[in-house]
Amino acid sequence: MVTGIALVTVERKQLRQATEALLKIAGVTEVYTVAGEYDLVVMIRVSSNAELSDVVANKMTRDIPGITHTRTMISLQADAKVDLGQFYDPAKQSDPKVFA
Repeated sequence: MVTGIALVTVERKQLRQATEALLKIAGVTEVYTVAGEYDLVVMIRVSSNAELSDVVANKMTRDIPGITHTRTMISLQADAKVDLGQFYDPAKQSDPKVFA
């Protein structure tokens, strides 16, 4: 599993629509609205670097109106209290849910 963390700047009036559109992209597992320099933190979990590139370079920035800037980091190692792979199996992804 390849994990990407995308920091995203969005036009303020498009924030809700961008969040909903991001959650519809295969591989996007979480979207956090944050305060500070960026508006959203997007967690992306995919099978390969090529898939991560497609999500960030094509599906996020070209297909979603309102996104003005992204900065993406690739996780080199993940340490967690749980097996993240069991939670983020692409075959088991369900409909996106928005939690407030």
